[in-house]
This record gives sequence, C-alpha cells and structure tokens, in this order.
Amino acid sequence: MSELIRLGLHDLHVELGGKMVPFAGYEMPVQYPMGVMKEHLHTRASAGLFDVSHMGQVILTPKADMAALVAGFESLMPVDVAGVAEGRQRYGLFTDEAGGILDDLMFANRGDHLFVVVNAACKAADIAHMQAHLADVAEVLPVTDRALLALQGPLAETALARLVPAVAAMKFMDVGVFDGAYGELWISRSGYTGEDGFEISVPEAQADAFARALLVMDEVAPIGLGARDSLRLEAGLCLYGHDIDTTTSPVEAGLTWAIQKARKAGGAREGGFPGAARILGELASGTARQRLGLRPEGRAPMREGTPVFDAAEGGRQIGVVTSGGFGPSVEAPVAMAYLPAGTTGTVWGEVRGKRHPATVSPMPFHPTSYKR
Repeated sequence: MSELIRLGLHDLHVELGGKMVPFAGYEMPVQYPMGVMKEHLHTRASAGLFDVSHMGQVILTPKADMAALVAGFESLMPVDVAGVAEGRQRYGLFTDEAGGILDDLMFANRGDHLFVVVNAACKAADIAHMQAHLADVAEVLPVTDRALLALQGPLAETALARLVPAVAAMKFMDVGVFDGAYGELWISRSGYTGEDGFEISVPEAQADAFARALLVMDEVAPIGLGARDSLRLEAGLCLYGHDIDTTTSPVEAGLTWAIQKARKAGGAREGGFPGAARILGELASGTARQRLGLRPEGRAPMREGTPVFDAAEGGRQIGVVTSGGFGPSVEAPVAMAYLPAGTTGTVWGEVRGKRHPATVSPMPFHPTSYKR
C-alpha cells in the first residue's frame, strides 16, 4: 500500500482496528472488529460514522457574478442549478456529448459560491473538467485541508446535535456553516445509506478530535466501506464506475428524477447540456435497457458481473449485474442489473456455472428515512 494516499484519520482507523484496503487510490477501512453485517445493522438502528475524506471537495467562486457561475455550471449537466435556493443542496450528473455519465456529484448553493463534492476516482478528471469549462466565470478551488465525515442513521441527529445543536432544525438536503469547538463545520443533511444523516466537512486539524467526540457516544460506531456498500445497495443508490459510467445515460440508469422540469423539453431552460439530444430523446421515447432491481431466490448473492438470462436453460443473455450482495436489513440477497426495458417477473443469474432465479423488484429494497 506504499503508493496509496493515507487519510488524515489513518491512525485513528488503525487504532479502532480498521482493516485497511486499497480503494480509489486511497488506503481505506473496509471494516472494523464489529464486522460488516453488524456495522450495517448498527447504522440502520442507531448511528454510523464513515470517513469519506477520499471524496473531492471543490469550491466554485464567481469571477464576476453568481448568475454567470450558475449558468456555466448548469451547462455541464441536465440538472436545474438555478433553481437551488441558498442553503440547499442537489444531486447532479456531469454528462458527455454522447449522453453518458462522467460522474455523479452533490452541489450546494452557499450564497456567494457553490460547494461541490465529487467521487474520489473521478476527482482529478472532474476538477479538470470544471477548470476547462468554467474558466471564464469561476475560480475552481480544490479543498485540500479538510476531512469529510458522514454520520448516518436514525440517531445521527441525536448524536450530532450534542456538538452542533442547530443541526436539529435542518431538513433533507439543507446545508449550513457552523462555528464551534471544532472550527468551521460545513454540514449537509444528506448521505449515501438511505438513512437520515449528515455529511460534515471539518478542518483537518480538528478532524481527529471531532471524530473522537462522536465515537465516545453510545449511539455512534465506526463503519467501513463494506457496510457503506451494502447500505447504499439496499437503498438502490448507484455507485459510479459500476452502475453508472460513460456507457450509461441518466435515463437508462433510472435517474430521470434528477432531471428537473426546467431542463426537459418545454422547460424554461430546455437542453443546452452535453448529450442533450440523446437524453431528451430518451425521455420522450424511452430506452432499450434500464437499470432494474433483482431479488435472487435463496441466500446466494448475485455479485457484480453475474450474467443474467431470460430462461433457466438455453435462452439468451439479456444483461449483467452491476452491483449485488447480501442485504443484512432485508435478510436476503439484492442486486441491480441493466436489462431490456420493461422486463418483469423472473430472470436467471448464472453463478458458478448454474442458473438461479431472481425476481425483478422495485427499488429501494429497504425504505429510506430522510427527514423531509
């Protein structure tokens, strides 16, 4: 792991018994002594603390005025940026000229600038993409002196409010800046688990003390990448590079909810984003394939790469699993796959040379609990 980047909280993870593995160029904790299953269930029942400092944090400041910055940023994605009020956050997608997805991200309107969080594996490319396309209207400033932590679960508010009482008033996708004993905290009420919770950007120098202040609370336990993946899978959330990439469009991926009315045909700012011809065409006419949920029968998971067929014997391959595993909260395997649009009923996944039935299922597999 000598060439991997170490997180600022690396020593804390080791102290906590974290099993460190390579992930997106970083040395990351995949699990702690509690184990993936118990970490997953603890997050669903109480509150889990995740170190997601590998993600890219970026500030976009206007060179002239915010309106020009907002318009420029909006031109990179099929998302309504202008409609995001100050103090609010939205899910976004950078698309390419072919209508594929370059990355998915979160962005917040913080009044006089935008704050963007991008995926670790795409961080360098995303920053270059923004610098190339926004040079006339914005300063693109990567944030390199802050950790990013996620506190997720039904007791996340109870725990965090002990340190930052004002977070109790926040709703899903609200953002705020809070001063206190741990420096200036940038907090959003959001996450990647399907649970209520928060993502907190904390100054690197205060990150260890802040994390420890949470971890001494009975509700809070450290959670690794393993449970982060099973939690997001149960929530039906995409993982970039697996469920979405440049070969998938937002419509195929079932992310049409992220394309607001203003950017669709007939909207106030219709089109004007990379890949608009394809994406607007698919919104109007549909797609040949779509991301669908699967509930495999039995206990054996159908993991990423599992081929999916339309018959128990013979037949044809109709798709492939992009994410799959055992869902601790639903006590059964769950998976996502790209299949012909409109596929219903039973399909068969081939695991170790044998085909096993799976039922096409709506997502999320486990109900979400965001604080609206």
